[in-house]
Amino acid sequence: MTSRPLVLLSNDDGYAAPGLQALRRALEVFADVVVCAPETNQSATSHSLTLHRILRLRTPEPNVFSVDGTPADCVYVALHSAGRVLARQPDLCVSGMNHGLNLGVDVFYSGTVAAAREAALRGIPSVAVSADIKADPSAAARAGADVARALLEAQRGSASRAALLNVNIPPGNTWPVRATRLGARVYGAEVVFRTDPRGGEYLWIGGSAATHHDSPGADTEAYDEGVIGVTSLALDLSDAAGASVAGEIASRVTAPSA
Repeated sequence: MTSRPLVLLSNDDGYAAPGLQALRRALEVFADVVVCAPETNQSATSHSLTLHRILRLRTPEPNVFSVDGTPADCVYVALHSAGRVLARQPDLCVSGMNHGLNLGVDVFYSGTVAAAREAALRGIPSVAVSADIKADPSAAARAGADVARALLEAQRGSASRAALLNVNIPPGNTWPVRATRLGARVYGAEVVFRTDPRGGEYLWIGGSAATHHDSPGADTEAYDEGVIGVTSLALDLSDAAGASVAGEIASRVTAPSA
């Protein structure tokens, strides 16, 4: 038996991604780490689960597992495999370190965030870590591990609901840290239609590079100022401000006849 905390580490770039490897090394300073991550890159898969085909679980090396599915699949499999992956319930789930940022609306599309969210939904404190491609990888991994360790200590023995944090690390190798909220991030939406060599039409979706504007207190503002943003994400998506709209709509709908 060990007194060290147990951390489940996942991502959406794949189990062999350099960012995951760097974060694993940083986490192993204070914790036992088990990796369960996608076999291949699963960026922008959001919180999808694979329900209509078989999945395969492989063990490339001790304490490293790969699943040929989504990030949410990986965390689900790790937590519900009756000891095949984890010897016990992990104390913390960390997802990342993502190769690139997850700011603002990115959290809805991100497989990195979804892996952490899947664990948080199961009552496990979780953090998603993303780093700018110009951030020093080792320094960024240590910073992400510092946030993870602080979350572990803050929630140890707490009766409050498991926290879900989203962390974004800007370029550089040393940063202050700030609590933030989600900012506004906009992508140029487009669909590109092309023709294959046999005359069939195909298309690519996904717009141009994202842009954002300064927004006080937002993760985008922190990024622009060279600060690590730590954003708490809600698991309850109910909109209290829109409750009156829902009530009005419900009152306008005629109940079906008996």
